[in-house]
Amino acid sequence: MISPSSQSDSTTTPTWTVVVSRGQSRNPAKRSLEQSIADAASVLEGTEVLVVPHLYDLPKGGESLQKLSELEGNLIVVSWIFPRAAHWVLDRNGVRGQFVPVAIGDAEDEDDESTEPAASDVDRVADLYPRPKRQIHCIDLKAEQSLERFTDAIRGLVLGEDASDRGADDASSAGETSLPIVGGQIVQVDETTSRRWYPVIDFSRCTNCMECVDFCLFGVYGVDAAETILVEQPDNCRKGCPACSRVCPENAIIFPQHKAPAIAGAETGGSEGFKIDLSKLFGAPDGGDDAIATAARERDEQLLLAGRTAVGIDEQLQRRQQDLTAQPKDDLDRLIDSLDELDL
Repeated sequence: MISPSSQSDSTTTPTWTVVVSRGQSRNPAKRSLEQSIADAASVLEGTEVLVVPHLYDLPKGGESLQKLSELEGNLIVVSWIFPRAAHWVLDRNGVRGQFVPVAIGDAEDEDDESTEPAASDVDRVADLYPRPKRQIHCIDLKAEQSLERFTDAIRGLVLGEDASDRGADDASSAGETSLPIVGGQIVQVDETTSRRWYPVIDFSRCTNCMECVDFCLFGVYGVDAAETILVEQPDNCRKGCPACSRVCPENAIIFPQHKAPAIAGAETGGSEGFKIDLSKLFGAPDGGDDAIATAARERDEQLLLAGRTAVGIDEQLQRRQQDLTAQPKDDLDRLIDSLDELDL
């Protein structure tokens, strides 16, 4: 069911749409934050607001994806997953544009030089198939708890303002829901969804190497008519298994709900996708495994649960391990070596 919450008197086509993706839980504090952001955005002139269930869980052919596919102009997407994950979830569903992550709170002070994949002579899929020029600005609701930080960021984008140039009183007024409606309307899609688990490909990193196709034994991946990799059968993916993301040479495979940021879509350098979670070094049973061995173990666990035979580290993975060993050490490698020497 699609329900408009407020109606604008303006007949002009909005130049911005703010998409608020609700969290998977029914946490009252989260619901309140989502609604307050939607209300604050709706008062901005030339802006409409679309509220949908969790982006990652949206069913193919459902009302939410239909509404998203109809949107024109620039988007501001506010969700509970990392910005990179949100962008490529939309992209796989045909909602495409140029990715623009929005720094919120302390993230604004971080050095973001490492957010882009390292330069390479290898063609990326997104370079071969350019996306539309419209911008898709993605905001992570996990990054901050203050409503004002989010509304400041949205107002700054829509109105072309710098939030730091406005006073505290002006910033606070962004969260008021009693202001007159001068923008567009709030459209809320009430659609039944269930929690899903499937890989999302970041085509700005993907080189179409087909490692994931060879590695996954559950038929999740396929190729299209142009022989480009795609997630063909997402619901074949084994819930909780991120193994294919560990063997991707470019850290291009995202599982938005995974507990490890590098796998869930946090901005990292390409090689970091190979690294085992640092938490594994502190008491986890497989603390000595490298990422390839961990991926093989995770795949075997799922094969056994499905009543199939484990395959272990096959020739393909052995070659990958050798390639990784031959690579020069980076800062993370040196950190791991230092921790090993401490015998923690």
